[in-house]
Formats: sequence, structure tokens, C-alpha cells
Amino acid sequence: MNSFKPSLLVVLIVISLFSCNQTQQKPEKKPNIILIMADDMGFSDLGFMGSGIETPNIDRLAGNGLLYNQFYNTGRCCPTRASLLTGQYAHNTGLGWMTVSNLGEPGYTGDMNKQSITIAQALKPAGYSTYMTGKLHIIYDDFMKPDGPKHNWPLQRGFDKYYGHLSGGGGYFNPATLTYNNERVEVPEDFYLTTAVTDSTVSFLEQHFKTQKDDPFFFYVAYYAPHRPLHALQKDVEKYRGKFMDGWDAERKKRHKTLVEKGIIDANWKLTDRETKVPGWDELEEDEKKVWDALMAAYAGQIDCMDQGIGEIISVLEKNGELDNTLIVFLSDNGGCAERQGKKLSVDEIHLIGNNEPAQSYRINWANVSNTPFREYKHYVHEGGISTPLIMHWPEKITSKGEITKQVGHVIDLLPTFLDVAQTKYPETLNGNKINPPNGISLLSSLNGNTFKHAPLFFEHETNRAVISGQWKLVSKGTKKAPYTGDWELYNLKVDRTETNNLLHSNPEKAKELKILWGNWATENHVYPLDGRGWNEKIAADVTKLRTNN
Repeated sequence: MNSFKPSLLVVLIVISLFSCNQTQQKPEKKPNIILIMADDMGFSDLGFMGSGIETPNIDRLAGNGLLYNQFYNTGRCCPTRASLLTGQYAHNTGLGWMTVSNLGEPGYTGDMNKQSITIAQALKPAGYSTYMTGKLHIIYDDFMKPDGPKHNWPLQRGFDKYYGHLSGGGGYFNPATLTYNNERVEVPEDFYLTTAVTDSTVSFLEQHFKTQKDDPFFFYVAYYAPHRPLHALQKDVEKYRGKFMDGWDAERKKRHKTLVEKGIIDANWKLTDRETKVPGWDELEEDEKKVWDALMAAYAGQIDCMDQGIGEIISVLEKNGELDNTLIVFLSDNGGCAERQGKKLSVDEIHLIGNNEPAQSYRINWANVSNTPFREYKHYVHEGGISTPLIMHWPEKITSKGEITKQVGHVIDLLPTFLDVAQTKYPETLNGNKINPPNGISLLSSLNGNTFKHAPLFFEHETNRAVISGQWKLVSKGTKKAPYTGDWELYNLKVDRTETNNLLHSNPEKAKELKILWGNWATENHVYPLDGRGWNEKIAADVTKLRTNN
């Protein structure tokens, strides 16, 4: 017994040291990532930008995080979602146009190709659980049918759970393509899409924290709000009735003033003129003003409801002690939408606005306000179409809280950034397919106030073209007649980001340099052949038949 005791003591010490060493070597939990995207929200629609729309939760993320004031999307929902998920220019994924048609070219198949990999697929090998809620819109329309191929449905693209709608449009009270995981589901009574996206997000998170709390997660929350039609809960609409009676002229000036005061835009950037198609507010009859106020109230209500949902998501993170270790990213897929929907309403129909019928949009009149101080809208690649405020919130890592960074970025940069955050590498192959390398770069180093020169950024959608290289931007607005390409314009974004002073003729050498740069990119990235007929779905269908037959 006397000889046994020292031996036992040695064994216990060794076991203790081994356990201690194992505890010390246990790797820290990787950070969670939540990517939240609004749909058709303009550059200046958030509350802290002077919009008059209450967004306290998004404002909180900006105030305790980092705001990027020169961040770009692709100018349209479908290509942005493809670029966002894959880190590639949309044409390289097959989604250079939309999911409604296959135009018979590699860059315009309307369906994400096998050479693309999503953020979810890239993060799975790093141990991440992956979830998605909301609007997908990367699947060829014919493939959204329950009995069709599902190769691009969320679960086939790396997500563990999904609840939302596969299609790009529709309503909020009775959406088409409502899907849970791999099954189409019926729309329940008293359904409202924005609330459903929030509720399902909260439910997925609660389940994750209950069963997989030690695992990191990636969550893509793709709200449909505030995309047309103006479907909103009446309690949210009522909050804003009468608040926009000062009109669009006053609202644009108010927003511009706030943006300048907060340093979000440069004071030297001229506020663009009111859209020529929009009358002065003072020219309207009083009843007309009331109708326009009601339309904007519904739009504001849609954003307000989304913000309430984001507040619920933040609360779940806080309750489970995960807010500090979670990178939350918020952005919009394109600028405010000038598209017209619905008939002209009378003042007696105001009480109907926000309901399922009549379907309405806030039109170019208010879109011009949403995109303050920039030109143009969703669909175009002038600054009003492609600019989004980007917010990154990560308490454990961002030290420059509440600051505005001038770091230039693009949606193609988010996948590389997330892989950097997760400390994992981009795969070269997936399921036997060689994967295109990402076109974007990691922005991780910019989270603490560092800035670096970004490589040139390129844009094309329905022959709207642009390239941004340093402080210079060459841009062209497409036309609806062959050859569909408009004249080039040249701007110095450092002094004129609102694109009011065309320098094309005074600096032809710079314009030539950028034109060549854009042409080389287009050649190498499946952008040709350019075709502006996609603006009309019927014509696009005819183009599809023509190319298929050839």
C-alpha cells in the first residue's frame, strides 16, 4: 500500500496537468455572422440620416458599429443577391440579368451556375451552422416550382434551414413561393411577410442556442421590405400619416442637411436637382398632397416594421450572451425604386393604402427623396442606383464605434470578408466542380478605421454601365433602342459624387482609359453580348426563343 500511494499521486498529477493543458488549448468559439438586407431601400432612408422614419435598432447598430458611406451594390435585386452570396460579379454566376428568362448566354442564364459557391457553402467546412430567411431570388423562375429541379434552393446551396419566398416579387399578405426548407407551404391566416421573416429568424436562433450553443452560425436575413407594393400593417402606417406633408422638396433638403452635418456626405457635393418628371410640391392641390403623404407613410411603415424585427433579433443575441461575438452587417440591395404600380388614387381612398388592395408604389416622386443626394434609381448604375449605406456591428472587434469610414467596398467583398472573419479558406472545387475565384476582397482590416485603395469596381445591368477607379467614375445610362448603349459620362467622385459635373469633354484621356478598362472587364466576365431588351419581360422571352432556336 505504501508503494501504491506515490504512484497514484503521480498519475493524478499527470491527469490534472493534461486536463489543464487541454482546457488552455481549447479554441475560442468563432464569431457568429448575421447578414441583414433590405430590399429597394434608398441611400438616405434610415432614421439617423434625417429621413423621419423611426429606425432606432438600425441606428443603434450604426452608432455602436461602423458606417461605410461609399459601399456599392449592383443596382438591382437579383444580380446583387447573386454577387452578395458568391463574392463574384453577377455575370460570372449566370445572373447578369434576372431569373425570369434564360437569354442563352453564360452571363444571362437566369440561374446560378455550378461554378459558384455561396457564403453558406464556404462556411460549412469551418464548422458553421447556416440559416436563411426571406427573399432568395437566385433561381430561374421555372425552377421555383415544387416539382422542378431544386439545385439552387437554399438547402442545396449550403443552408441548414430556410423559411421565406424563392421569387423576387409579389405581395406581403399572400406571397407566392412561400417555402420551408425544401417544401412549399401554405400561407397562414393573418400573415404578414416582414413579421414572418422576423419570427422565423428568432425561432431558428432560439433553437440554435438551445441545441448548438457552442457552434458558430451564419444567418442571412433577406427582408422584402420596403419593396413595392406598399403593403404595411396599419398600426405602422398610422404612425406616419401627416408626417410628410411638407413634401418632397423640403424632405430632400432636410436629409441633405443632416447627411452633411453628420459627415456622411461631403458638404461640397451639390444636392441634385429635383427629378424633372416630378412637380414642385407647392404646385399640388391639397388633396393630392394628402394622397402622396399617405403613400410615403406606408413606405415608412414598411421600414419601421423591418427595424422592429431587427430589434427582436438583437434582443435574442443579447439574451443568449452572443451580441458581442456576432458580426452584424446591414445593407440594401439597390437604391430606391422609381417604378410605378397601381392607379392614381383619390383622397377618399387614402384609408386603403397599405392594405392588400390596391397595390401601390411610392413612385419616382418619393424615390427621388429616398436616394438623396444622388441621381437615378434602382436599375441604373449612377450613384442613386448602386449606393447603399453599409453598417457593420461587432462589439468585440470594432474599436472605432460610431465612426464613418471612407473605405470603398462592394457586395462582392462580403464573402471574402466573412471567410476572413471565420479564418477559413475559399475552396477551389465543390462537388467535383471547379469553382470560380471570388472577384471581391476582404474588408476585415477596415473594421478598425484602416482604409486602403480598392481595385477598380465594375457595373453592368441592362446596358447601364460603369467603372469606378480611385476617385474617377465613368458611367452610361442604357437606352431602349438598339444598340441600347447611351453616351458615357465622367465624374470625379472625390469632389462630385452626386454626378452633377460631367468632365468627359474636359478630360478625354481619363475617359478613354476607363472605357478600355471597362471593355476588358466585360470581355473577361461574360458581360457580352450586351442586350438592353431585358427591360421588357415579353421582349426578353422573345429573345430567349430566338437564341434557343439559333
